[in-house]
Amino acid sequence: MTSRGTSGDRRRNVKLTVEYDGTGFSGWQRQGSRRTVQRCLEEALARVTGERVSLTGAGRTDAGVHAEGQVANFRTASELPADRIVGGINANLDEDAAVLSAIDVPIDFHSNRDARTKVYRYTISTRPVREVLQRRFVYWSRQRLDCRMMREAAGHLVGRHDFDSFRAEGFVEKDTVRTVEEITFDEDHDQIRIFFTGDGFLYMMVRIMVGTLIDVGRGHIEPDDIPAIMAARDRRAAGATARPEGLCMVEVRY
Repeated sequence: MTSRGTSGDRRRNVKLTVEYDGTGFSGWQRQGSRRTVQRCLEEALARVTGERVSLTGAGRTDAGVHAEGQVANFRTASELPADRIVGGINANLDEDAAVLSAIDVPIDFHSNRDARTKVYRYTISTRPVREVLQRRFVYWSRQRLDCRMMREAAGHLVGRHDFDSFRAEGFVEKDTVRTVEEITFDEDHDQIRIFFTGDGFLYMMVRIMVGTLIDVGRGHIEPDDIPAIMAARDRRAAGATARPEGLCMVEVRY
């Protein structure tokens, strides 16, 4: 399925919404010969459009992290209708990823720079027996967690702060100030789902925040310790990095 454009300059910009199970991917971003979501989508797009396509994603999810609403965009000279782009890409993807929609957007639209808010969800299972059927999509905590204390601690993370303590070591960011608009909890039987809404997140920031909240839930850290952890601007002050399988990119808002 190939449709070559008639113009050498790519006058069209297409926005994709993508869903994927991150288990078999080395993250979103292209990394040489590794299997990444970006690489698989770009290879599928090349077959559909007949062009070498460069895809821009709204966020760089880590290896093992999932997405229900990742957003990406690409420029093309292809005149193939958007609905046929969706079908064509999906026909060239493995079953652990799918394009949910494709729409034409203004030529200057940028899926990352234009994003106003991003929403992530982290799912924790606290059932007595380890997870089997959901093991790729939840983190199983062997220990029960005090969700009330975790909520209290999360309140200190909401707002505009320097999150340098919640940035992966060795990853350089010029600006480590971010705004976390909201952190909400949804408890259902033996599951805790934590939703993080913000204007952007540092590399592994959500997973480090979750790891820190889990330490609070286990009684290793007090909720009132969070301001001092942030003030330290030192990764060693925060909790462990939570495992990737519980994290899912839910939505990007523009």
